[in-house]
Amino acid sequence: MADAPLMVVDSAGVVTGWSRAAERRFGPATADALGLHVMDVLAGDRRRAADAAGGAAVGLRLAPLAGSGWGFWETDGRRVSGDGDGDGVGEVDSGVGTALLDVMFTQARVRVHVLDPGLDVLRISDPSADAEDTTKLRGRPFLDVCDFEEPERAEAFVREVLRTGVPGVEQPFRARPAGVPGVSRTLSLTAFRLQEHGTRQSADSRVLGVAVAVVDVSERVRRRCREAALTAVRDMVGRTLDVEATCRDLVEALVPDYADVGVVEVVDEVLRGATPEPGPLGRGVPLRRAAYAGSSESAHPVGDIREVPHGTPFQRAASDLRARVLPLGDIPWADADPARAASIRRVGAHTLLLVPLTVRGAILGLVTLYRCGDSEPFTEEDIPAALAMASRTALGIDNARRYVHEYTIASALQRRLLPQRPVPQPAVETDHLLLPGGGAGNWFDTIALSGARTALVIGEVATRGIYAATTMGQLRTVVHALAALDLEPDELLARLYDTAARLAEERTQLPQSDPLHREPLAATCSYAVYDPFTGKCTLASAGHPAPLVVEPDGAAFVVGLPVGPPLGTADRAPVASVSFSLPEGSLLALHTNALRAYSQPSSGAMRQALTPTDRPLKELCDAVAYVLPDSAELQGAALLLARTHAMPPERYAAWELPYDKTAPATARRLASRTLADWHLEGDTGDATELIVSELVTNAVRYGSPPLELRLIRDRGLTCEIRDGSTTAPYMKYAGAVDEGGRGLFIMSQLASLWGTRYAPDGKTVWSEQTLPGHED
Repeated sequence: MADAPLMVVDSAGVVTGWSRAAERRFGPATADALGLHVMDVLAGDRRRAADAAGGAAVGLRLAPLAGSGWGFWETDGRRVSGDGDGDGVGEVDSGVGTALLDVMFTQARVRVHVLDPGLDVLRISDPSADAEDTTKLRGRPFLDVCDFEEPERAEAFVREVLRTGVPGVEQPFRARPAGVPGVSRTLSLTAFRLQEHGTRQSADSRVLGVAVAVVDVSERVRRRCREAALTAVRDMVGRTLDVEATCRDLVEALVPDYADVGVVEVVDEVLRGATPEPGPLGRGVPLRRAAYAGSSESAHPVGDIREVPHGTPFQRAASDLRARVLPLGDIPWADADPARAASIRRVGAHTLLLVPLTVRGAILGLVTLYRCGDSEPFTEEDIPAALAMASRTALGIDNARRYVHEYTIASALQRRLLPQRPVPQPAVETDHLLLPGGGAGNWFDTIALSGARTALVIGEVATRGIYAATTMGQLRTVVHALAALDLEPDELLARLYDTAARLAEERTQLPQSDPLHREPLAATCSYAVYDPFTGKCTLASAGHPAPLVVEPDGAAFVVGLPVGPPLGTADRAPVASVSFSLPEGSLLALHTNALRAYSQPSSGAMRQALTPTDRPLKELCDAVAYVLPDSAELQGAALLLARTHAMPPERYAAWELPYDKTAPATARRLASRTLADWHLEGDTGDATELIVSELVTNAVRYGSPPLELRLIRDRGLTCEIRDGSTTAPYMKYAGAVDEGGRGLFIMSQLASLWGTRYAPDGKTVWSEQTLPGHED
């Protein structure tokens, strides 16, 4: 072997010796090769096996070296002589080879099977068995000796090595020892073909058999299984902010690769966002089954709520917060929990791994894993990995619980800030649809305005959660305050832009540690005013989608509206409003952005749901909800439906007055007659006549024709005087000797509300009186 490469490996397969010939043959230098696994070297050099086709046969010779492991020589068709080589490795003659084989079969720690070409055992080295026992195995088939679960696959592996001469390295196979039920092992097989080499001048060789090294790697496989399960839990659990989804992710990560059945039970209040109490689980605290995977034979369905039975390992784990592995051959607690015990027997579970879910000393629930049938039982070595899995899951559940808690607060706040029920209007019916979930800051409103008009408002805050709800409350309050000023929709939104800009500026002044400091204010709003006397609706939008109109005959269209920029935008253009007629009985559908695609007449979804239009509004809202898909993007979406009517003639009266000094007397006479028809004589009638007289007198004195008087009996009694002047009246306090100047002051004392609204062709001064004991 003067130039034969030599490598020496220990019993674990790690290279401990490396000749200079091996450097030339395999490539790595001695310093680099030492510490490598021998199979890494051989695997990287398998391509050289094909080179043997054109020359002498190339083989691999294996021999044990006492005290150091194994020696590998590459042979090139020459006999091994007794001459020494320059590398310090002497030539190995047949006597030394025999001695090396004896050492291998008496002192090596690896079980080696020498097989003949028929795969019958010629010799076995088994450090765990007596020599007499191994002698009895000689002549038996290799597959019978190892009790493989898949003998055909193991035989195919060995025969492939025997046929090709290419070593088979560390191939795992499952084996089950005979007479030991429930115990399975994983055996790693490494196989080398054995062949007899010819002389130096001859490349002929005869295949003698195959050597198969068998290593029990069961514990290594179990460790890898635990590591793989822990990795799967880390990858899958904690990706969502949903408690039940987190629990489902856990059982899906563990079943069936790590456990045959998995159950997660969570404290019921935790699922609703409540903060768990520190310490053990108290008596009577119910658990909800949040997730289950495995056999269909479940003791309780998912969603079942029940207390932990006393006298069971589940109650013990919830009390001492310790994980445990329990054999299930005998179930001493079966009487305390008969349903679960019966389910365990049906699925054939033999071991139970029970782990409490804890975070910061508080228990969130229990994880129960079962192994059934032929699966290997859980052992105490599984507990550390199970604790790590439970810790990860508990953290995910707690994060989801915190989100649910914040979402619950935000949802409750949003619900309290929204109108609780439709407000009756004289000429408009309204109802709304608010889809559940999402924690969105969507809001809507119906505001009564002077002159029996109605304002319809819908808005949307871009963010979600409690900050969205508070922003929604701020904007809704501002809209209410501005609506009381009788502003046109475009004027109201112009002032709302200013308010949003101030709110956004306040956010930038917060400390940088405040989450709201980094959260820009972004919202949209649409404001519409319907006048039942003209049958027209005036609408303006700040970044909000245009509404859908469905007329009584089923014709539908989206309002052609110039949409302005969203609220909170730094640079904004002026907002324009549009006016359009609404026939009596029309539906006006104002909606948030998520419903835009379903509001287009071409899609037909919302239009079909709103036809026919004469059904009750609540029924129409339900119909829209039924046609919408169950989509995450629709969570929290809002729809405000309004059906328009003309003002009932019995509830108002209007006259055109002469523009002269007879107008006040004429107005008093007409008002007195109408109030008598409405049975509003007495104090209310006297006060109304005085208000009418003062308003008409001011209009004649300071205004311009035409002059109109209108009385409206609605929530209260409204008096309106319209003239062609845009001069604004104002209230002043007359002196003791002044003969005039008390008109508006007197009116303010008699009326609960009064104001002025403007139009392109003039102004209207109005007052509203309450009607005690009168309900509409």
